[in-house]
Amino acid sequence: MSAAETTTAKVPPTRPSKAPGAGAGTGGAGNRVKQRRTGGAALPWGLLAPCLLILLLVLGYPLVRLVTLSFQKFGQPQLWGFQEAESVGFANFTKILGDGEFWAVVVRTVIFAVGSVVLTMVLGMLIALLLQRVSGWVKTLINIALVASWGMPIIVATAIFKWLFDTDYGVLNWLLSRLPGVDMIGHNWFASGPQGLAVIMLLVVWGAVPFVVISLSAGLTQVPKELEEAARLDGAGSWGVFRYVTLPVLKPLLVMLTTLSVIWDMGVFPQVFVMRNGHPEAEFQLLTTYSYDKAFVVNDYGGGSAIALVTVVLLLGVVAVYMRQMLKIGEVE
Repeated sequence: MSAAETTTAKVPPTRPSKAPGAGAGTGGAGNRVKQRRTGGAALPWGLLAPCLLILLLVLGYPLVRLVTLSFQKFGQPQLWGFQEAESVGFANFTKILGDGEFWAVVVRTVIFAVGSVVLTMVLGMLIALLLQRVSGWVKTLINIALVASWGMPIIVATAIFKWLFDTDYGVLNWLLSRLPGVDMIGHNWFASGPQGLAVIMLLVVWGAVPFVVISLSAGLTQVPKELEEAARLDGAGSWGVFRYVTLPVLKPLLVMLTTLSVIWDMGVFPQVFVMRNGHPEAEFQLLTTYSYDKAFVVNDYGGGSAIALVTVVLLLGVVAVYMRQMLKIGEVE
């Protein structure tokens, strides 16, 4: 082999240049990619369509019917078909908004809901924090008790509370009477509105605390231990760690739980209805029971629908505040 042959570099063959029009096929490939993306975006909506249709039928029609009735004069003659429903415009809203009893019910409902939400969130947070400091078997027992109380039907829970606070056979009256200088035998907790609503509030809180505790317990597991230890090293006490480390992490969850609690507590109905044996007195009326009485006791379905629609608008205001807070949290993050 000669030196010339050993030093000759082998040049790799060049790639053939694309013939004119060879790139025309890329447009077809791009179209196929776009079609796949379009199909991928439509797939979730296709899967959700049956559920959305059911929700539209179950929730949409009653809401439309509610709005329609609130602008009509609709009583027993219209219900039985003896007369046609008569459109009255905003007369139903003018009537209820000018009624002092309606505003008293609104104030009572707001106070009841705020008190229930505050008690629920405070007790739920305290119990959730307590669960972080107990042993595993104690935590298991408490969780079992929470789930059992959460899963108890509202009617059963209400019957139990009626027995606990019964005037003649109530266990609570007997226990309180065992204290020195206290005589609660024969005390009627429902003789006045504030006392009776306080009992119903305890019932609502008792049923709502388990969900809050379980949710907050799950949220507390996401709080970084490193941040807590760093805060303690910087001299922060238990309250400082909770305020500056735990609360900011739990804020989105707390906003969600508070909003749901407000919606649920403003919509309380079976607890009041069953506790008062189906006939709540005037001092026990909330917006839900007041709307029910107007519609099915007085047979003023138009007025009852107007009250229910005002309640829906108030709840939508709560939802709007919730959405605003969540958007602020998202911007900060």
